[in-house]
Formats: sequence, C-alpha cells, structure tokens
Amino acid sequence: MTATTATPTTTAMTDRLVRLSTEQGQSPWVDNLKRAYLLDGTLAGLVDRGVRGVTSNPTIFQKAIAGSTDYDEQLEALVRSGALAEPAFWTMACDDVSNACDALASVHHGSGGVDGYVSLEVSPGLAHDGPGTTAAARDLHERVAKNNLMVKIPSTRECVASIESMIAEGRNINVTLIFSLDRYDAVIEAYITGLEALAGAGGNDLSQVASVASFFISRVDSEVDKRLDGVGTPAALALKGKAAVAQAVLAYQLALRRFSGPRWDALARQGARIQRPLWASTSTKNPSYPDTLYVDALIGPNTVNTLPEPTLEAFADHGTLARTIDGVEAISAAHRVWTELAAFGVDMADVAETLEREGVASFAKSFDDLLATLATRAGEFTSN
Repeated sequence: MTATTATPTTTAMTDRLVRLSTEQGQSPWVDNLKRAYLLDGTLAGLVDRGVRGVTSNPTIFQKAIAGSTDYDEQLEALVRSGALAEPAFWTMACDDVSNACDALASVHHGSGGVDGYVSLEVSPGLAHDGPGTTAAARDLHERVAKNNLMVKIPSTRECVASIESMIAEGRNINVTLIFSLDRYDAVIEAYITGLEALAGAGGNDLSQVASVASFFISRVDSEVDKRLDGVGTPAALALKGKAAVAQAVLAYQLALRRFSGPRWDALARQGARIQRPLWASTSTKNPSYPDTLYVDALIGPNTVNTLPEPTLEAFADHGTLARTIDGVEAISAAHRVWTELAAFGVDMADVAETLEREGVASFAKSFDDLLATLATRAGEFTSN
C-alpha cells in the first residue's frame, strides 16, 4: 500500500489560527497592509480565518505603493490639487488604515476592545525627536479617528516620554523597535505612568486604552548569530538561533512581574489592560531554522504575534498549538542561554543598540525611497 501525505484542508488551517487565540490566548495579527487587500477582499478573508489585527510600517507601505498602480488614481488627484509627495503619502496611508480599521471593527467590538487594531507608524525621521513624535502621533490619531487605531512609536530613548504622553491622553499606542529587556522595562514604566496620569486627570475608565510592546525577534538571532560565528567554538555555535527566543521568554517574565502587585492592581480596578507583548519580525531569516520557530516557541496568554503572510500560512499549515512561553524548561533554558552568551562575550546591550540603529535607518531609507517614488510619479502626472 502506498503511503500518501494528507493535504491540510482550509478548515483545518483556519482552525489553527482561531485556536491560537481561543485556546492559547495569543492573538495572530498580520504584518502587511496594502490597498489591494482592501479592494479584493483579502483582508476580510484573513479576518474570517482568525486574524485579529494588522500592523504596517514604512517598508510595508513602500513595497505596496512602489509595487503596484493601486494608488495612482488617488495620487494623481492629490498632485493635481497641489499636494506634495509626503502629504500625499499620509493621506493615502491614513485612508488605507481607516478602511482597514473598518474591516477589523467587528473583531474590535466582539473582543471588547482587546483586538481588532490596525497600526500606523509615525515618520521614521522622528525616531530621535520626542516632541515631534508626540505631535505626529496625536495628529495621526485625530486624522484617522478610529477607536481601533494604534499609532506606532519607536522605543528610542528620545521617544519613551512620547509613549507616556500619548497614554496619558488616552490614545492607543504600539511601541515598536524594542530590542532589549532594559528598554522594555522603560516602556512598561511609561505605559503604567501614563495610565496613572490619565486616571489622575479623571479618566476613570482605563479600559478604553490599549497598547502593545513590539519585540523584533528574528533580527536578534541574525545579529547574535554573526557574533557567535566570530567566536567559532562548538559551544558558541551551539547557541545559534537561541538568543531571540530566550530574550522573549525573559521579556514575558518581566511583563508578568510588572503587571502585578499593588500599583498595577489599583489601575486594573479602573479597567486598565496590560500592555501585551507583541512578537514582531517573526519570519526566520536563516533558512536552516524551522519556518514557524518564532511562533511555536512564543505562545502564551496575553500576547500577540504579528505574522508576515508566509509565516502565517506556515503556522496555519503545520504550526504547533501549545503554551510554550512560560514553561519551566523554557524559562530555565532562557536563563542558561543568557548566561552563556555573556560568557562568550556577546554583549546584548550592544546588540540592542546596533539593532535599534539599523532598524531606524532601515525604516528611514524605506520612507525616503517611498517619497522618491511618489515624487517621480507626481512628475509624470504633471508633465502630461
């Protein structure tokens, strides 16, 4: 008798995404947004399959706009009305995000405001400008004006105060580009202090404020693995592919500690929600690693995983549904990896600084490329 391999059914693949949230308490979001998804029903289909939120960033928008003609009609109208490239971009991006918020409205309502969010990032050129970031985040919230919008603010030193300010105003914030436990602790403090300020100003129902804290996962392994290759010993090489998961496990433990105790309980009594850890950059950059590594190993209650589509489809097809983020073995392994990395001279503080610098630069380049594309197309419209 010849053995055959069963092909997963659409229902089975949908079930895995749905069960990730219903059974494990982790919300699968999709890390992509483009106008075609709003026009052809792709986003609605993903929501039907169990996707509970959407994230975007400058690179995603750069690929969406440069790689299609979907925006040309609106861009031409904006250009002919006198808009320059950057204002035109923000108009188009806000329109996409607003429509995506509408597509997720049922999830937002059905979850009581836990999920159903769409994230839009402030200009990457403001990453080291705290006051500018605060003003830009406020402007985006007012322009989109949807309860399920999250504005993304980077976790740079200069912008931590912006996070606190926005939470104190009762605005939903996705804190992005987190690469270290120390910075994550500062982000949590900004969130809690912001909620305390909101409560002190008379915001008695804190349940209307939502926030996530986005750790970029795969980039940590990419950088640490290079450093371990430099050490080159068998023991050092055995640590490759382990740093990112270890840091996320330790971050989850930090969240459990910070979102408990008398200080947090006082806010929780007023409806405050924890700032959920969000695992971002969860596609594996090293092809030798399992394609669902950064999903399977990081499942636990009150977390989000925002998945690029190939990773989403891989998990829907063959991911493992099990609580893994806080098991005794996982926590023990995380501490062991952290100790061994230090012993081999891998400075995780320096890793974080390197990745933050590169992340800000990468998003800034994507944004510059996007504006250049828009300027070129605008020139074509006005020359005709």
